[in-house]
Amino acid sequence: MRKLLLLFGSIFVVLFGTSHAQDPTEGASAPASVEGSEAQIDSGQTAETPLDQEIVGTKKEVLESVGVAKPKKVTFSDAPDEWIDQEIGPYLDRVTGKVFYGIPIAIDSEGKPVELPLVVVWLGLAAVVITIYFKFVNLRSWRLAARTISGKYSSSTDPGEITHFQALCAALSGTVGLGNIAGVAIAISVGGPGATFWMVLVGLFGMTSKFCECTLGVKYRTIENGKVYGGPMQYLKKGFAEKGMGGAGMILAGVFAFLCIGGSFGGGNMVQANQACEQLVGVLGENSFFGQNRWAFGVVLGVAVGLVIIGGIKSIASVTAALVPFMCGIYMLAGLFVIFVNFGEVGNAFNLIFEGAFKASAVGGGVIGVMIQGMKRATFSNEAGIGSAPIAHSAAKTKFAASEGIVALLEPFIDTVVVCTTTALVIIMAGTYNDPNLQGVAVTSAAFESAISWFPLILTVAVVLFAFSTMISWSYYGVQAWSHLFGRSKRAELIYKLIFCVFVIIGSSLSMSKVFDFSDAMIFAMSVPNVIAMYLLMPKVKDEYARFLEHVKSTDAS
Repeated sequence: MRKLLLLFGSIFVVLFGTSHAQDPTEGASAPASVEGSEAQIDSGQTAETPLDQEIVGTKKEVLESVGVAKPKKVTFSDAPDEWIDQEIGPYLDRVTGKVFYGIPIAIDSEGKPVELPLVVVWLGLAAVVITIYFKFVNLRSWRLAARTISGKYSSSTDPGEITHFQALCAALSGTVGLGNIAGVAIAISVGGPGATFWMVLVGLFGMTSKFCECTLGVKYRTIENGKVYGGPMQYLKKGFAEKGMGGAGMILAGVFAFLCIGGSFGGGNMVQANQACEQLVGVLGENSFFGQNRWAFGVVLGVAVGLVIIGGIKSIASVTAALVPFMCGIYMLAGLFVIFVNFGEVGNAFNLIFEGAFKASAVGGGVIGVMIQGMKRATFSNEAGIGSAPIAHSAAKTKFAASEGIVALLEPFIDTVVVCTTTALVIIMAGTYNDPNLQGVAVTSAAFESAISWFPLILTVAVVLFAFSTMISWSYYGVQAWSHLFGRSKRAELIYKLIFCVFVIIGSSLSMSKVFDFSDAMIFAMSVPNVIAMYLLMPKVKDEYARFLEHVKSTDAS
């Protein structure tokens, strides 16, 4: 245990650590004549003579006059929300920079380079390769998926903890959330309406990635005393061992678990808390209690989350099975109503989407810039290829691994093609993505308000419920990863769950950009070991799929 802690602590320090938080003014330009004195002031050195002290003091005044000197440190007692953002934000920025290393490929309208993050290429290419390998199973298995969800090909006595439907809802609750509401708004605000096209395309190809990884999740799961342990940690370790690569599998499983814990704190936690709080404050006002004390909202939400996640996957599944259909129903009905009210604008909205997707002068660096935004937000939303969903789906009651893969491929379609597209159409028709004073969930809220004046109140409830369901599902993913590293004891699980609840408070207080950037970094990084596993174990998935189809034929014939 101690060795594991030291190992992964060392990995984190080497990759992301610094001896101190990066100064908020680091990188700011200063007059060449005063740069040396600024460094002297920052390092805490004192001038050797009164004249030196006077010179340094004068230069410090110059720096302050041009806004380069260090801003005054905020204390927790003065402003808790600002203190949290000030102390934690710089570390999150460092993580983001490491993961989203990119190659400059274009220049935007402002003359700045547009970089293509290699991890985005890695994930997008994998989705295309896997889809071709399985001969577009994502487009051929709709009816089979529906029959499988109904329980036709499984039994209540099959190994596992929850039904196909409950597994689907548990996984959907982890994906259908603020990524569909705030994430879509960010993609369109930054990349223009054309980002919607790339989001949908990524969602369609992502269906096959989800099929592949969730089939592996069930095939290589471990069941101990009726409790299921599954996901990439298991198929990296066991699947690679079958190929004589046990050592590499153990290392990659450990890396994935480490990143999954970070992802659970980021996209599965802080993003949800941050945007739920943002929507609530938008309705109540900045001068309201929660507007001035966002951390307090985090405390309330954290306690609510804690009460549910203590119960484990069965408790989570029962809650999400009720919440997810209800939330999606309310949100989709409202979205369809807004689209119907503005029906005359639907054609123009689609025209903007297709034009923006391929227009060389599009916002954010042309076609490539728009494509990057669409791919990032779609992946963040549906999590296909990330490796999170197999953890939930591995708990399904079934004897056939591919049966759950078939069920899982519906997730990206529901999440991205249906829900995200609805959000995008509402935003584009309302035109709120052009308002520089709005960002994130506020863009979506204003779009709905343009047609339904009172809807921001309903959206606030929906956003909080979306956030809540996503957080409880991701806490389960995080617990599984934590257990892989630190042992399957109740004490280890409780420690993780307490830390998870603390991050709810942190996420409520941080600025939106820092939260989303860190969350993107953690979630995309998870795809590296997971995609390697999918490439090497695709033949195993193909065998499982053939075995399940034989079972389907025999069942349908009887």
